[in-house]
Amino acid sequence: MNHLPASHPQAAPLLPPLPPDGPHHAHWPAGVPRRLAVPDESLWWGLARRAAQQPEAVGLTFMDRRWTWGQLQAEAERLAAGLQGLGVGRGDRVLVFMQNCPQFILSFFAVLRLDAVVVPVNPMNKADELGHYIHDAAAKVAIASADIAGEMARASDGLVASGQAGQVGLTHLVVFHLSEGLPEGLQTPGVGWPAHWPTAWQPWLQFRHPQPALAGGEVHTWAGLLAAAPARPTGTPQARAADLAILPYTSGTTGAAKGCMHGHGSLLHNALSGGPWLDMRPGDTTLVVVPMFHITGLVMALLATVQTGGAIVLMPRWDRDLAARLISAERVTHWPNIPTMVIDLLGSPRLAEFDLSCLRYVGGGGTTMPEAIATRLREQFGLEYLEGYGLTETSAPTHCNPRGGARRQCLGIPYLSTQAQVVDPDTLEPVATGEVGEIVVSGPQVFQGYWGNPQATASAFFEREGQRWFRTGDLGRVDDTGYYTLADRLKRMINASGFKVWPAEVEALMHHHPGVQEVCIIATRDPYRGESVKAVIVPKDSARATLTQADVIAWCKAHMSAYKVPRTVQFTEALPKSASGKLLWRVLQQQEDGAQVG
Repeated sequence: MNHLPASHPQAAPLLPPLPPDGPHHAHWPAGVPRRLAVPDESLWWGLARRAAQQPEAVGLTFMDRRWTWGQLQAEAERLAAGLQGLGVGRGDRVLVFMQNCPQFILSFFAVLRLDAVVVPVNPMNKADELGHYIHDAAAKVAIASADIAGEMARASDGLVASGQAGQVGLTHLVVFHLSEGLPEGLQTPGVGWPAHWPTAWQPWLQFRHPQPALAGGEVHTWAGLLAAAPARPTGTPQARAADLAILPYTSGTTGAAKGCMHGHGSLLHNALSGGPWLDMRPGDTTLVVVPMFHITGLVMALLATVQTGGAIVLMPRWDRDLAARLISAERVTHWPNIPTMVIDLLGSPRLAEFDLSCLRYVGGGGTTMPEAIATRLREQFGLEYLEGYGLTETSAPTHCNPRGGARRQCLGIPYLSTQAQVVDPDTLEPVATGEVGEIVVSGPQVFQGYWGNPQATASAFFEREGQRWFRTGDLGRVDDTGYYTLADRLKRMINASGFKVWPAEVEALMHHHPGVQEVCIIATRDPYRGESVKAVIVPKDSARATLTQADVIAWCKAHMSAYKVPRTVQFTEALPKSASGKLLWRVLQQQEDGAQVG
């Protein structure tokens, strides 16, 4: 029988300040507390409790394979023991580089079992991007799926080959095949692919990739590491709410991705809030298809389900017909998503084949839900789409529309335990109701600061009357009922299907192209993605006659994440600049906006 050991740290829960009364409290959902106490403990104990209380209950379903909570804990413990044997210990950063799969969940909890720190990495990243994460986080160990492990190895090798002081690569890379997460009998390439699974996934999920080499380090197979490891690591997790749990990276106007320091407590607050706010109950089932490397998928899908007593149905990536089938067959109650998924699902000609009446919650953020789609969702399925708002720095939501009081194309109201204001970006003083200003927030879900970057941390926060406020960089307004809407962005950023693209980061990568003299990245409207990336390029003289849009796009696909790749390329003689030589990107953006309106 699984049980919580006597050495489990016992401490009083942390109770955040009670937010003052505001107009939004008139719309507060019945039975939902205004603030939430947070256990002063490691996130590990969420999985340990589920395994102790329901060892034989199914906790995870992935591609028709099921894991009980007891099995999940046992494999996470053994993986933790294997990682401990590689030298991973308290405070060490471990990169987790993979699509949604069971191994992500096991890796996440195994790292936390050792009081180490998870660095979740976008699986679309290329070696040019990954090297920064390895170097900045000073990571020595990474876990990667075999289909993309080569990129991680190339990134590490590049650091070693650079010969620059402080540029040190990985010492250990743990690699697994995605097929190892499939049911037995379906792990052999080309064998037994079920008819209801997307055929395009077969070569991706079943193919076994060659193991990469790692300069100056060792590569281990997942299976081999577990086979040689003891059943559990030595010691017991001692981390508390304030101790570092994850280090997700987010880019910004400077182009260099910054690590967001989240303790166990900031994640626990928003994960536990899913219970009262989203009506997540023991016995519910969550469809997890939003990526778990992203803060929303990690906190509001994976952790919220573990913490509130539900079960997880996991998809490796989006497919509308499989999603509908799983909702119907597994009786999914909660589906966190991005609006483009809902748009795609409702556009399926097979939609009528599936029973979606089990759904009680459908919602998300990243981009606004079109009015027509929200109307159809309500009229056809009786579901109101609950839009929310948050950032990597805030463990996902700081605002969300309340059940029974949702407004469309609106961020909603401040979340549990959360205070929010709209302030003048220059004076940081609150603006009048209805006026546009910068949205600032204060609450237990806000991160501690940027890893190794005190200057960026200082710029992101300010204090007023002893209270610390985080500057979101987004411009918005609040009405007299306390609902917030987004007006514009203070920061230069493109929102492509919920993925944040920071132009400075793309520009920095594109300057490595041998034919690019100068480049400016702007947004172009996209009827499906909301926005897409456009590159305005001044070619080098040697490339003016030969460089094509197709050449640029192909190069970008090889050197950066897919969602950052420009969809269109425009060549020009010169970019607009100020008298001091500063790039006037707004001029190009305004020209693009005007051309699309016209």
